[in-house]
This record gives sequence, C-alpha cells and structure tokens, in this order.
Amino acid sequence: MLQQITENPKLTSSARWALASLSLSMLMPSLDTSIANVGLPTLAQALSATFQQVQWIVLAYLLAITSLIVSAGRLGDLLGRRRLLLLGISLFTVASLLCGLAPTLWFLLAARAAQGAGAAIMLALTVAIVTETVPKSRTGSAMGLLGSISAIGTTFGPSLGGLLISGFGWRLIFLINVPLGILNLFLAARYLPADRPRPATKRPGIDTLGTLLLTLTLAAYALAMTTGRGNFSPLNLALFLAAIVGAWLFLLAEKRTASPLIRVEMFRNPVLSASLATSTLVSTVMMATLVVGPFYLSQSLGLSPALVGIVMSAGPLVAALTGVPAGRIVDHFGARRITTAGLLAMTTGCISLSMLPVSLGIGGYVAPIVVVTAGYALFQAANNTAIMTDVHPDQRGVISGLLNLSRNLGLITGAAAMGAVFAHASATHPQAAAAGMRITFAVAAALLVVALAITATRRAGLPKLSVGRRAPSPVH
Repeated sequence: MLQQITENPKLTSSARWALASLSLSMLMPSLDTSIANVGLPTLAQALSATFQQVQWIVLAYLLAITSLIVSAGRLGDLLGRRRLLLLGISLFTVASLLCGLAPTLWFLLAARAAQGAGAAIMLALTVAIVTETVPKSRTGSAMGLLGSISAIGTTFGPSLGGLLISGFGWRLIFLINVPLGILNLFLAARYLPADRPRPATKRPGIDTLGTLLLTLTLAAYALAMTTGRGNFSPLNLALFLAAIVGAWLFLLAEKRTASPLIRVEMFRNPVLSASLATSTLVSTVMMATLVVGPFYLSQSLGLSPALVGIVMSAGPLVAALTGVPAGRIVDHFGARRITTAGLLAMTTGCISLSMLPVSLGIGGYVAPIVVVTAGYALFQAANNTAIMTDVHPDQRGVISGLLNLSRNLGLITGAAAMGAVFAHASATHPQAAAAGMRITFAVAAALLVVALAITATRRAGLPKLSVGRRAPSPVH
C-alpha cells in the first residue's frame, strides 16, 4: 500500500520514509487497541485477578487515549508536532517495555495508562503531520493509507495476540512494540519535516485549567459509557452528569482564557462542526457492526465461534483493502462529493442489514457489511481530507485531535447505546437476535440519514483558523 502512494514523482525519498514512519505511528496504537483483548483470560490467571479487574487493562488504555488526544494535538501546535511525536513514540515504547515486564496487575495498569498517553500523542499528530509531508493533491491517498493501516492494526491485533500468547506467553504482546518503536523513532527523527520556527511574539501559553477540565470530562463520559457492562446504574448516571457539568465548566473556562485549548468560535465553522458530528455518528454505527454481529451470527444463524470469527473478519478486511483506493477516489473527485457517496453507501448497507440476513443467511450478512465498510473507508478518507487540507497550519494538531476524539466518542457511545438498543429489542421479541439485528440497523440507518442531512448543510470550504493571542473575556 505504501508503495502505491509513494509511486509519484513529487514524493522524494525522504517523504516516502516519513510516510513509513507515520504509518508505524498509526499501526502501533491501533494494534494495541485490540491485541490485549484476546489475552484477558490468560492475564487473569497469570496475575491472580478477576475478569472484571483485568478488563481495566483494556479500559485504562482507551481512557488515556480518549481523555488526552485533544490536549496532545494542541500541545503539538504549541511545542512543535515533530518534537512531541518523538516524545510520544518514546513514551509508548518505554511504556510497552514496562507492560511486558510488569510484576503485578496494578503496575501493568499504570504502564497501560502511560502507553495510552503515548498513543494519544501518536494518533493526534500523525494525521496533522501527513499534510506537511505529501503534496495537497495526494492528501486523500495518504489519508486512505493511514485508514488502511489503522484497520489492519485493529483487525489483526487479536490474531497476532493469540499467536504470541500461545507461542511465547502474554508478555510478548507488549514487548513486540519495543523493536517497532525503536525503528519508528529512527525514521521519525531522520525523515519527518522539521518544526517551523515560531516567532517570539507568537508563543501562547498552555491552557492548564482547560486541559484538566477536558481530561476529567472525557474520562467521566468514557467511564459512564463503559462501566457496568451495559447496566446503567446510579454510578453511570452520576458519571454522565459529571461529564455534562465538566463540559459546561470547560466552555466557560475557554471563553475566559487568553490561550484556550480549543477556541469555542471554531465550532461556528459549519464544515468543522459538520465533520466532527458526522464522524461521531458514523463511528457509532460502525461499532454496532462489532457489537451486534457476533450475537446475531451465533444465536440466530447458529454459527460456531470459529465461523463467527471468519465471517466477522470480512468487514475489517474490506476496510484494509479499500483505504488506499478510497483516498485516490477522493483525490480525483473531491472530498465533499465522496463524503456524501460514502454516507449513502453506509445507509444502503445498514438498510440491507436490517432486512437481508433473516432471509439470506450468511450471504445476506456479509454483502451488506462489505458495502457498509467500503462506504466507511470512503467517508473517512474524504472527511479527514476535507478538514486537514484547508485548516490553518497552527491548528492542525488540535483539529486532528478533535477528529480522533469524535471517532473515539462514537465508538464508546456505539458500544453502549447500540448495544442497549439490541438488548432491548432482543428482550421484547420471540425471535430475539433476528429482531435485535433488524431494529438496531434500522436505528443505524436513521443515524446515517441525520449524518447526510448535516453534510448537506455544510459549506464547501474551511476558512483558516486564527491562533493569535486575545485578551481574556471579563469575568461577570
């Protein structure tokens, strides 16, 4: 895939190696999003822990990414994206080593949180830096490449984890990142474009209060959506209310500071707001395919676990194969057109998923999943390109962080909300899994219609976003 992108006379050898580094920076965090899941039973036994306790090995990593990714993007804008990415790769690599050497569960949880912090930096800055690495005419292809790399990491994480655990033990699922991290550090230090010097008069301070409030708010929301395993308890409600209060306090703080983490007025830009909203909705729908699919295939179609795994691999495989072609289509036809085409394909696939599998079995499931996933690849490449090619250079980090955050929030919300829709529909119908499948994807199609409506209202271009200092608003 990388060769397909770099076979272009405008790309120098340095740019090719820089893309290789950015691909590794996308692969490593994506791989670790899923590689530990398959090892939870082994980890529970090895560390003398309950299943609920070892689940935090996955949750600590995801919480760190979700809570810190916007702050990481903004810090990159302020301190230099290349410099911070090198720090993120180093942190991720050292934390991976500590994970692999962890003597206790609590040590492993702390190391996983540190690994998630490094992953947040890598994910936030990779998309921002790619626009500085390739010509504007090739941005869509590069975004498609990163999308494919992300899909490959997430898809093959469980398989690779299973092989490593069965052959070498659980520690290697973390230690495998060490040689990858060292290679990535070398490539990044040597080939990534240098940070642009910033004039002394343009050195805004770091929004410490805003960073703290946003981190706590996102952590509260993520915990509200993920704890309780689908049961919305008083604790979940308290966390959700804390997230709402935290968001309100964050907005107040951002209006009053001279150097905000996120300029609230950015969201008045219709293209940015529409892109973030549609990204959240689309990610919510994609999570539904991962949450609902296994239950439907096993309970309604009666497939064995091995067959469920094979059928479920169809979607991620399509995502991995279609990322680069999707990017090239975006370069040729334009981001706005392909965003709409991707959403239409996903809507068609979801409507088909709500009707076809009951009558056509496995084929009726796989064909719509292929359509949904190909549409998702088109949407991702087009949506990211639409934002990142026109944004002001001094805002690329924070907006890349916001794009990644919208995706993460959609995945978290989808796991909770779409899982709840499926569970409720299944509990109130005699043909449980089939009814749950039909209703869940009817809701998913409705969400995509909303995304299409939002897309239709946005303007064609994204104005440059100012990052100059401004005086704080008076406190009333």
